[in-house]
Amino acid sequence: MSVILTFHGHATFSLNLNGTYVVVDPFLAPNNPMAQKTAADIPAHYILQTHGHVDHIADTAPLATRTGALVIANFEIANWLGGKGVSHIHAQHLGGGYHHPIGYVKMTPALHGSGLPDGSYGGMPGGFLLHVQEKVIYFSGDTAVFSDMKLIGDVGIDLAVLPIGDNFTMGPDDALLAVKFLRPKVVVPCHYNTWPPIRQDAQAWAARVRAETETMPVVLAAEESYTF
Repeated sequence: MSVILTFHGHATFSLNLNGTYVVVDPFLAPNNPMAQKTAADIPAHYILQTHGHVDHIADTAPLATRTGALVIANFEIANWLGGKGVSHIHAQHLGGGYHHPIGYVKMTPALHGSGLPDGSYGGMPGGFLLHVQEKVIYFSGDTAVFSDMKLIGDVGIDLAVLPIGDNFTMGPDDALLAVKFLRPKVVVPCHYNTWPPIRQDAQAWAARVRAETETMPVVLAAEESYTF
C-alpha cells in the first residue's frame, strides 16, 4: 500500500493513509509564513504533537475541534489541550507505544524544549516512530542529533523527516550525521527557511546526503507531496 506525505511548510506534514489523514505539528496560515493552507482547509483524523512550541502547536486545537481528530501527545500537552476544549486526546510518553487503528505509534526522545504558548510546562519534547501501511516512518520533531538515533534506525526506517535549519535544531552537518545514524531509505528535510535565523540551502544538503549515504533525499516545497 502507498503512503502520501504532504509538506505544509516549516515542520507541518500530512500523511494520507488510503484516505485516513495524519497531521504532524499543525502550524498553518496565516501564522506560518511558508504555509498556503489554514486549519480550515486540511483534513485530519489523527494529529501527532511532538512538542508544545507555538510553531508546532498553533493550529492543533482549531484543527482538532473542526475535524474531531484524535490528538496523540505527551501527558502534559494532552492535559493542556483538554483545557483548550479538545476532547479527543490520547496521552503517551517517550518510549511508549500504542496500537492505534492506523498502526503502532511510538514516541521517541528528542533533545529540545517544549514550553507551551502561554508559558505552561509542556513536558518533554519527542518524536514519533510510526508503523503504518507496512511502512516505518520517523518524525524526529525538533531535536539536536543524538547517538541513540542509531537504535531508532535499527527498526528499519522507510522514511525519516528531520530538521536542518540550525539555530533552534540540528543544522545541516548534524542532520547529515543523523541520516548516517538512522539509515533511512528516504529523508525529507524540514524546519528551515521559515525565518532568517534558520535559512538553509536544502538542495545543497540533499546533494551531501546523496554523496555520503545510501539514503535518497527528497526536498519538498509547500503543498508538494511524495508517494512511497
